[in-house]
Amino acid sequence: MQDLKTAFVMFIAFTIICGGIYPAIVTGIAQAVFPEQANGSVIKDKSGKAVGSVLIGQPFSDPKYFWPRPSATPGFAYNPAGSGGSNSGPTNTAYLETVADRVKGLREAGLAGPIPAELVQASASGLDPHITPEAARLQIPCVAKARGVSDAELTRLVTDSIEDRQFGFLGEPRVNVLALNLALDKLAP
Repeated sequence: MQDLKTAFVMFIAFTIICGGIYPAIVTGIAQAVFPEQANGSVIKDKSGKAVGSVLIGQPFSDPKYFWPRPSATPGFAYNPAGSGGSNSGPTNTAYLETVADRVKGLREAGLAGPIPAELVQASASGLDPHITPEAARLQIPCVAKARGVSDAELTRLVTDSIEDRQFGFLGEPRVNVLALNLALDKLAP
């Protein structure tokens, strides 16, 4: 009976410490030091309405917008609950058919030239909100035609939207598609 009492007291103590005190301290520090990141890095429109997060891709299929890399989640919904890659290898016939269909769709949309891999292949998480500057530049003629704006204006917009490597040496330069499309709406609604 003494062992049961000790186990119960330890259970209650660790529940309070690990389930209450520790999360409260970590949440408090995160809110104080990194409030934007702690709250999901939400992007808001000019009215203050949340339209997405800089951390999770958004679906765009209208020719008036830059298109992101495809999502690996079912239905290409960028659902974080289903985060994860397809685990299909480069010899998987279903995967090859999916990539071929995506290339065909991009060609039908008017993209010319070599198509970057990130426009036809999902990222490992399936939620990546970024594309390379080259992938964004490839889409400029299509978006310019759909919006009725000049290629030069969109080239400047894409150039201004390029994010440098993290800490100057991690990763590659990239463009957040949601942020780019919101800037595009401000340029040419």
